[in-house]
Formats: sequence, structure tokens, C-alpha cells
Amino acid sequence: MNDPGLDSAINDNAAYFEKSQKYGEEGEEEAEEDYFTPSRWWFSSTGFPLIAGTFGPISNAFSICALVQYWRASIPGEDEGKGTRIPDPKWLLAVNAISLVFALMANIALLLNMARRISFAVSQPITIVGWYVASFLLIALVVAAHARLKLPSPPNHVFTGAYYFGMIAAVLYFIVASLMVVTVYGAYQGRYSKEFKLTMSQRTLMLQTIAFVVYVLLGALVFSRIENWNYLDAVYWADVTLLTVGLGDFAPMTHLGRALLFPFSIVGTVFLGLVIGSIRALILERGKEKLEIRMTEKIRETAMRNLNWRKEKIKLGWFGKHKLKMESLSKEDRLEQEFLIMRKVQDSAAQRRRWTSLAISASVWVVLWLIGAVVFQKAERKQNWSYFQSIYFSYVALMTIGYGDLRPNTYAGKAFFVFWSLLAVPTLTILISNLGDTLVRQIRDLTLWVGSWTVLPGESSVRKKLKKAASKYRRGRGGKEDIGTEFAGGRSGETRAQGQRKPPDGTDGLDHAAEELESNERGEAELAARRGDQPAENAHVFHYMLIKEIRQILSHVNESPPRKYSYEEWSRFLELVGEDVGSAKQENIERSETNGRTRKRKPWSWLSSKSPLMSNKSEAEWVLEKLVITMEEKLKKQKEEAERESKEKSGQ
Repeated sequence: MNDPGLDSAINDNAAYFEKSQKYGEEGEEEAEEDYFTPSRWWFSSTGFPLIAGTFGPISNAFSICALVQYWRASIPGEDEGKGTRIPDPKWLLAVNAISLVFALMANIALLLNMARRISFAVSQPITIVGWYVASFLLIALVVAAHARLKLPSPPNHVFTGAYYFGMIAAVLYFIVASLMVVTVYGAYQGRYSKEFKLTMSQRTLMLQTIAFVVYVLLGALVFSRIENWNYLDAVYWADVTLLTVGLGDFAPMTHLGRALLFPFSIVGTVFLGLVIGSIRALILERGKEKLEIRMTEKIRETAMRNLNWRKEKIKLGWFGKHKLKMESLSKEDRLEQEFLIMRKVQDSAAQRRRWTSLAISASVWVVLWLIGAVVFQKAERKQNWSYFQSIYFSYVALMTIGYGDLRPNTYAGKAFFVFWSLLAVPTLTILISNLGDTLVRQIRDLTLWVGSWTVLPGESSVRKKLKKAASKYRRGRGGKEDIGTEFAGGRSGETRAQGQRKPPDGTDGLDHAAEELESNERGEAELAARRGDQPAENAHVFHYMLIKEIRQILSHVNESPPRKYSYEEWSRFLELVGEDVGSAKQENIERSETNGRTRKRKPWSWLSSKSPLMSNKSEAEWVLEKLVITMEEKLKKQKEEAERESKEKSGQ
């Protein structure tokens, strides 16, 4: 550097970039492993702990319900609501309480592990053993009570809701403990880290669930005292109320109860919305990302196997065949075709993911509906429900319509309804979201299309629309335009029309450093031009362009939907970072790494697994990272040159 005054700024910024980024061959291999492995093991590494964190507190709530009420009641006739409670033996209460203590310890250990307060190795044995012990103790109690071991009862006795809540809790404890066993097994097999890599919203899901169940239990306690209800009936009423089903079998009759209903329902709905929102984000956002990764890889592999340049066709699946005109293409044109094919792969994967998500959520919803109907028919046999009536009731409750003409009257029916409805409402929310991404979107697009041809005003005449439709038909029949025309204009044009958001959290320092360097490089370029140093001027102009591009990409990172760049934009980015994909020299060149090693670069292909379009990052994030790495290398080089010049001057 000819201006020693800039050395400190360059050194400081070089240190900043060095701390912020990983680079080199090892980083690329780690990124590729991070892309594929989590998608295969995502459920065991992230999904299962979150399921356990959600159903663990719910299981605790059911255990509390099983503890605070007697398990048996004597009924004079068919109406279980008029039964007389039969006291339980002390050993049953003691074992029930011990089971609850073990379950609470397991939940606390998992919560502290998710909050990074205790280590994975310490928390998981406590969590797994605690839930298994709680499950086996409750199973033993259920079997003992059902077999009437040491429980003398009158002939007309029935089991209350506490018994059935204990049965449901035992099953849930066993399931969540088994899920955590799978998680621990995968971690110790080296499939993923032994620490949970959860986002803030994922970590708070367990806290939100705890807050919701505590609110329901406390609200039920308050209303049971005010309205003189049985506590478990109050729990059932609170569930029906907060889930907005409203069957009408229980309603507050006192002025105090009706007055408290206003704040209780509002606050409870907020808690419920937080939980459902977190579950929806977990499944629809994170699950969608991992599902799309797997589908993109499968379709890419299919495209690679079926790509035939001589026959000028590509097969992306059973029905995804596209013809291409590939005669006398140059290497650069072929790379562009690979890029456009990869765009088709991405679109096919996204479309397949949307319909697969809809099929899965619809299947789960139907299973909940039909299986719930079977259970309600058995539980409400005293009401002589037919299976059709059970299906009708389950549908009305599942859709939160709540006519109230049919409703559960038995202890078993009410207990199962509380558990079943807590599963049904989030499932319905996810199904509606998936419908919005598929059928609703197509109906909306069809409505707009019909309207544009009939009564709605449009920018194009009917003649132009006919020409456009004919052009699309020809592209579907074959030709380079099949893929090229759709993407050559740049998919980024769609996202440019949308408002840009502020840079993501944590990039303010990077933007400030880039702004400082941009100003320095502009000044250095002007100084080099004045003294006629053309190589130095070119270098500083390149640095200026690089930094300016970094600042521009920073504004793209948080755009929604994520920005997709055109082939021309990608070519410019890759040229800036030294990846000139259009150059024939790229096939077998030796590239020097920043750590002093060299390696032979493989031939570039947009369809390879290491393609930027196959990254687990968004396109803006990938480009930003590569630009920053390149900037770091340039800053290090400037620093070395400045030190070398300083030594030469001191030697003189």
C-alpha cells in the first residue's frame, strides 16, 4: 500500500472477515454434508425432540388430571354425570404421584437441555428414564385397576375420566421416551450433533405449550369452584371453549363466571395461537425446507440419469419430459442450458413438495377423523351412536363448528375428546395452509385468468393473449424456449418488484465495514489513476465493484419469497469470485487455496451436487458468503503487500 494511513483499516476489516467466515475445500465439503445429512436425519435430530417437547407438558397435564380425581365412581343408572366417587387406595395415589414426579423431572431436563443450561449427555438419560418410569408406573396402575386387583368395587361402578387420562398419559410418555431414544441413538452414531440446533421459536415451543396447559388447568380450577363443576368436567369445558368448538353441554351460569369468561377466552386463545403458530412454522417452514431438499436431489439425480444431449431431451420424472434444441451449442451455451434445467428441477421439486405436503396433511386429518369416530362410537355406546353419527360428530368438532346436537356424555368420551381435539385443531390449521398453497392458489389463478379474458380489465388485448398462449403451447412441445424463455428474463425480476427489507440481524457490522472499504477503494483507485499506475487502478476498481456488490446483496438476503437470480446475474457474481464458469480453462486448472494448498478443480456443472443452486442457503446468502470470502482474500493480499513494502523500506 502506498498510503500507510489505510493499513489499520485494512487490517481491522481483514480480521473482521476472517472471524466471520469459513472458507476452502473443507468448508465446501462440510456445507455439502450439512445440506444432505440433516434432510435425511432431520426428524430424529430436530423433529422428534420438538414433538417430545410439545407432548411432554400435555402428558404432565393428563397425569395431573389422573391424580386429582378418584378413578372410580358408582352410578345409580345410565347417567355417569350423577355418579358418586369411590375413594382410591393410598398406594394408588402414591404410585400415581411418583409417576408424575418422574415425568416432571424428565420434562425439566429436556427444557433445560433445549435452553442450553445442561448438556445433552446429562439431560437425555434423565429425560428418557423419567418418561419410561412414569409410563410403566401408570400402565401398572391402569392394569391393576382394570383387573380389580385390591380394588373392591360395587357392580355398577365405572371408571372416571381420571382413569382414562392416566391411560392416555401412559401411552404418551412411552411414545415421547421412544422418540428421544431414536434421537440419542442418531447422535451417538455421529449422524448429527449431540446438541440441539434449534431456532429461538423452536426452543420456545415447549415453554409455550407449558404456559397453555398450565393456563387450562388453572382456568378449569377457577371455573370449577365458581360454577360448582367437577374438576375434570371443567377441564373438558376449558378445552371446548379455547378451541372454539362450543358444544354447549357446559356453560357458565353465574355472573362471575360469565364475566371471567371474557378475559379467560381471549388470553387462552392467544396462548393457543402461539402454540399452533409455532407448530405450523415447524412443519410448514422447516419441514417444507427439508422435504424440498430431498425432492430436489431426487429430481436432479433423475435429470442427470436421463439427460441425453444427442437426443435433445430431458426427463425430470414420470411425466416431466422436455425437449431441447442443442445442435452446435458452445460450452457457454450448454452451461446456460444446465442452469435453466436446474431451474426446472427446482420448480418441479417445489410443486411436488406442495402436493405431497397436502396429501400428508389431508391423510393425517382423515385418519384423525375416522379413528376418532371409531373411539367415540365405542365410548358413547350408552347413547347408541351409529358409526355415521360418530363420523358426523367428529367432523363437526374437527371443523370447530360445534352444533351441540351430539356431544360426549361418558367419562371416556370426554377424556378422549380433550386429547383428540388438541391434535385435531393444529392438523386442520396445517391442512388449510397446504390447501392455500395448492388448490386455493390454482382456483385463484384460474379465476383471475377467466376474469382477464372476460370482465376484468387487463393490459394485454385478447389477440396478444392468444399469441402468448400459442407460444406457451409451442414451448411445451419442445425447443430451447421450453426452459430458456421462462427463466432467461431472470426470475429475480419477480422479486425486484417486491419491497426490499432491511438487512438481516448481525449484518450491520458487515455493512459498515463494506461501506468503509468501498470509500477507501474508491479513493485508492483515484490516486492510482492520477499517478498513472494502471494495474493498481484496475485492482482498486475491482475491489470497489466487489464491495459495492456485497452491499447490494445484503439487501436481498431477507426478501420473501427468496430472490432467484438470472443466469446473467449468476455469471457476473461467479466471475467476481473467480468462478468464471464460461471459461474453458475451468475444467482442469489448479487453484491455490488460502491455506497454501492446491487442488484440481472438477469440471463445472450447474447440475452437480455442489452447484450453488443445490445449496442449503438461499441464493442471496450463498452469493454474499462467496463475495465476502473473496473480499477477505483480497484484504489479506493487500495486507501482505503492505507488510512486504514496509520491510523493503525499512531494509533500505
